[in-house]
Amino acid sequence: MRIVAALGGNALVRRGDPISAETQRENIAGAVRSLVPLLAEHELVLTHGNGPQIGMLLLESEHSTVAPPYPLDVLGAESEGMIGYMLEQAILCERPELRIVTLLTQTVVAADDPAFLQPTKPVGPLYDAAIARYLARERGFVVAPDTGGYRRVVPSPEPLRLLEERPLRLLVDDGVVVIASGGGGVPVTVDDAGRPTGVEGVVDKDLAAVVLARAVAADLLLLLTDVEGVYSDFGTDGAQLLRSLSAEDARALVAGGSLAGGSMRPKVEAAVRFADLGGTTCICQLDRPRPPSPASAGRGWLRRRRAQLESRR
Repeated sequence: MRIVAALGGNALVRRGDPISAETQRENIAGAVRSLVPLLAEHELVLTHGNGPQIGMLLLESEHSTVAPPYPLDVLGAESEGMIGYMLEQAILCERPELRIVTLLTQTVVAADDPAFLQPTKPVGPLYDAAIARYLARERGFVVAPDTGGYRRVVPSPEPLRLLEERPLRLLVDDGVVVIASGGGGVPVTVDDAGRPTGVEGVVDKDLAAVVLARAVAADLLLLLTDVEGVYSDFGTDGAQLLRSLSAEDARALVAGGSLAGGSMRPKVEAAVRFADLGGTTCICQLDRPRPPSPASAGRGWLRRRRAQLESRR
């Protein structure tokens, strides 16, 4: 089975952890150990979040005394390389015989995406109310409430396609373990001549994972997080784990407004989009990544697998 596995932010930096290289190496090593069984049995394509890392790079850039602040697209590219490097090393320490590569990935977005007028994507550390007000006043940050404080928010445009789709597919079809679309990929617009330009924004990692899964004709999208799965009424005494959802039920859950916008809602939205493409999605804990068997994945798995086999002839 070909699987796209998306590592949540907890795989890299847990809430409250220092954003140090040592902390990230330890967390990534633990995440990779959970993925080793999948690497042994399936074709795996990896993607990951980058919220804490790009926030750290933003702070470093803005405090620099030797250069003006770097734009978000360049910092996004930096974070893709940094996290990909750590993931590659951790995987090779477990499976040194594998061929693995990190592919710097550009995600095409629309220049007129309304998200540019309404920033919603949290980046960087938590601030208390006083510091948040200062950053909004002195640096022009857009800040929004988050669990335990406030965070900077930036535009999160809709991912349309990957600029590197063809080389990505060649690598995956040749049996290479590819780390791609990190942090949702670097958002770019493309003109009529095909020339890309980076833009100020961060693409949602889970929604970009669907675009990645489509590009490689994946059978399964695995969204790994720090909870067991999707809950109804999460955070209340009546919370219930939802073992399975149809696309229709998932749409209703999103429309009901009970899912957190910065965590579970984009995962369920991504699951709906992948279901519309004929695929299956599992949302589960990082330490228990257990995909369904091909038989249990149903007709959608069969349709996508046939299409993949035909495309290779």
